[in-house]
Amino acid sequence: MTKDGLVAAVLKSARFETKKQARIAVEAVFEAITKSLSRGEEVSIAGFGTFRAVKVKARMGHNPKTGQKIQIPASIRPKFKAGKALKDAVRK
Repeated sequence: MTKDGLVAAVLKSARFETKKQARIAVEAVFEAITKSLSRGEEVSIAGFGTFRAVKVKARMGHNPKTGQKIQIPASIRPKFKAGKALKDAVRK
């Protein structure tokens, strides 16, 4: 599903009057999650899952074209852990 597909599903499910209203709602949710993660906060949505920012240690890697070893710096990355309800829905 693409973002446009998600907007269409929200339009139908939430019974918004216009596609623009549904797009604003979807973008507002993404923006709120992004801002919270950028502040280092965890976003937990009951029945769906948890988003968090995690620190990843520096490590050695290699360039797949040349095989040369390179140092990959430490970074902070978003991580998602699915909740039980989401896991159960996907398993069916």
